[in-house]
Amino acid sequence: MNLLLFIQATAENIADANLEEGAEQSINYIEMAMKGGWIMLPLLFLSVVSVYIFFERFMAIKKASKEDDGFMNKIKDYIHDGKIDSAIALCQSHDFPISRMIEKGITRIGRPLNDVNTAIENVGNLEISRLEKSLPTLATVAGGAPMIGFLGTVIGMIRAFYDMANAGNNIDVSLLSSGIYTAMVTTVTGLVIGIIAYFAYNILVAKVEKVVFKMEARTMEFMDLLNEPAH
Repeated sequence: MNLLLFIQATAENIADANLEEGAEQSINYIEMAMKGGWIMLPLLFLSVVSVYIFFERFMAIKKASKEDDGFMNKIKDYIHDGKIDSAIALCQSHDFPISRMIEKGITRIGRPLNDVNTAIENVGNLEISRLEKSLPTLATVAGGAPMIGFLGTVIGMIRAFYDMANAGNNIDVSLLSSGIYTAMVTTVTGLVIGIIAYFAYNILVAKVEKVVFKMEARTMEFMDLLNEPAH
């Protein structure tokens, strides 16, 4: 009987401890972030920058990847019929990189094929540069945010040891909490921002590569069209 009473009392104590622990875990994340100190300000700025760049570039690349399914077929028909002006007008009516590349190639018809290909490649390089705009900044955020977080870790640990040294023999856990909070919160925040920026960067790079592949395919298709024997 005494053993059963002991087990029951132990179970009740564990339950009460879990309830208290659960109450303590319901911490305000905003208050926790504020305890990270001034290091949180550049981290907040980097997070805003990375989110803006990702969505802005995502929409721009998505727009650039669009293409009319019958675009190249219409271009072929116009060129075969000798309607160069109609082909140029069709290119100008579409707002995507492939149409601008093909337009430049059409305006060079009659010149050596190497000149036509070079003109198309130059336009293509400019279009790729536009698509990749701000991607280096996103890559910098992916690498820089964790480093800034680690800087906060070092600052927090220095503060904790400084408080420990000044406390002498009266060392209390609450005395060290400020420095430890700074160390841990900044590290976690920097890593989270860096990881998200890293994945965002690679997603955008993959999308740009798909657009570049499509641009190269349409360039080869256009050059093959010019190499066709005249009927």
